[in-house]
Amino acid sequence: MKAFYTIGLLVLSNIFMTLAWYGHLKFAELKWFHKLGLVSIILISWGIALFEYFFQVPANRIGFKGNGGPFTLVQLKVLQEVITLIVFTLFTLIAFKNESFKWNHFVGFVFLILAVYFIFRK
Repeated sequence: MKAFYTIGLLVLSNIFMTLAWYGHLKFAELKWFHKLGLVSIILISWGIALFEYFFQVPANRIGFKGNGGPFTLVQLKVLQEVITLIVFTLFTLIAFKNESFKWNHFVGFVFLILAVYFIFRK
């Protein structure tokens, strides 16, 4: 059960982090956003990223084997990276329709999935 909580919290944290890191690029299409300076955009992104921590920190605490969770520290990190990639890919396909994925991107994704396989292998 802790594994599901950990993965769910990691997904939520990555949604907020992706919005914080890349959402402002899409917000640029909004009229009011053009009036903001870089500092304002950074503060907005920082405010969004704060919610990432509300999910990331508990995910790591619940999931870490040293706290009674199912994952080692390395497994947590690799899991988080793959979730980040999945969330980023979905965000890109939904929000940035002018971006395209090429064959080499998919090959890289396969290698990341293989990394998860090897990291979790006993």
